[in-house]
Amino acid sequence: MAWRAVRLRCPICDSGQLLRDWLHFVPACPVCGLPMDRDEPGYEVGTVWFNLVAAEVVVVVACGAIFLMRWPDVPWSLLEWLGPIMAIVAPFVFYPFAKMLFLAVDLTFQPIKR
Repeated sequence: MAWRAVRLRCPICDSGQLLRDWLHFVPACPVCGLPMDRDEPGYEVGTVWFNLVAAEVVVVVACGAIFLMRWPDVPWSLLEWLGPIMAIVAPFVFYPFAKMLFLAVDLTFQPIKR
């Protein structure tokens, strides 16, 4: 299910066409009817958490790689503006992946009762 989710496909039936645009999903899978959101209080917190972790890991790894590759002449001015820009942009880039991955993890632990 996680591999399907990372490819932005339905975790249950592997169908595509789940995105209306980059930040909006269809209400349910057009093939199997899996709802993209569960009607539970706080459900979106999981998506936000997955998104924050993924985005910040990428920012830290990218800045760390620049730091290590350019040592001892570290381009501090580059890191001063690149780090915050990446920290702002990365959550928008990772949002659909985080939402689908959290849905797959949630379905693993709480399968839908039909």
